[in-house]
Amino acid sequence: MSDINEYNAQISTSSVVQPQHVTAPQTSDQEHYAIVARGLVRAFGDKMAVNHLNLTVRAGEFFGFLGPNGAGKSTTIKMMVGQLRPNEGNVWVGGIDVWRDPLRARALMGVLPEYLKLYQRLSGREYITFAGHMYGISKADIQRRTADLLELLDLASDANELIVDYSVGMRKKVALAVAIIHRPQVLFLDEPFEGIDRVSSGVIRTILHDLTQHGTTIFFSSHIMEVVERLCTRIGIINQGVLVAEGTLQDLRERASGANKDATLEDVFLNIVGVREENHNLSWLE
Repeated sequence: MSDINEYNAQISTSSVVQPQHVTAPQTSDQEHYAIVARGLVRAFGDKMAVNHLNLTVRAGEFFGFLGPNGAGKSTTIKMMVGQLRPNEGNVWVGGIDVWRDPLRARALMGVLPEYLKLYQRLSGREYITFAGHMYGISKADIQRRTADLLELLDLASDANELIVDYSVGMRKKVALAVAIIHRPQVLFLDEPFEGIDRVSSGVIRTILHDLTQHGTTIFFSSHIMEVVERLCTRIGIINQGVLVAEGTLQDLRERASGANKDATLEDVFLNIVGVREENHNLSWLE
């Protein structure tokens, strides 16, 4: 039995405590899971950033990943995409173990990290073209896809300018183009709308929706609740390194004590992570 089959067979008897509403995946449904994380642990000194996290995401899902600052969101994503080795646990993307077969796993992924590290002495066109070659795309397809992405993301007029001269939003859009030029099976997005204007945000939302319609699985972390609420089909909430809730928005509304059926995602989120409205007065401002 392979590692991933073993996971699907044994997760229901795992010693790791799971939220009660999470249903363990069945072996017969294994092909529906684009991302499987089992027992992920990552500590930084005495700080437990991610604490035995178990998570599954079905193929074609638009999965939202929420949590307060410092909850472990970015650390989890880095472990899933092969940028940060976990202290314990395993991750499979498209059925491939990310840490045992990293090249095959990464070929299936597109990644847009929160903090961009781009080749700033390349132009936008050169950088996207370079990424296409790295993914082994044919020269003709690279030219066509690069031109399409530059036009769609409103970068065509600045395509030959160096990235060092781009705004934060323009850099974010170039990084998104690089992440999707090879039509990845799984796309990881960490705060993709930060620094993006309203018009570009609408274009990007349309692109992401179209990707899921054509089978791409999206794992999406953002602090913009209205975007998560609008785009995501299922949502996971992490707090202090622990996955504390998972499900559709309606599932989370039902779980959140006191949340009514019309509660916004922000209301539900604050309820689940235990944020209370308190009166914090700064007396010295008076």
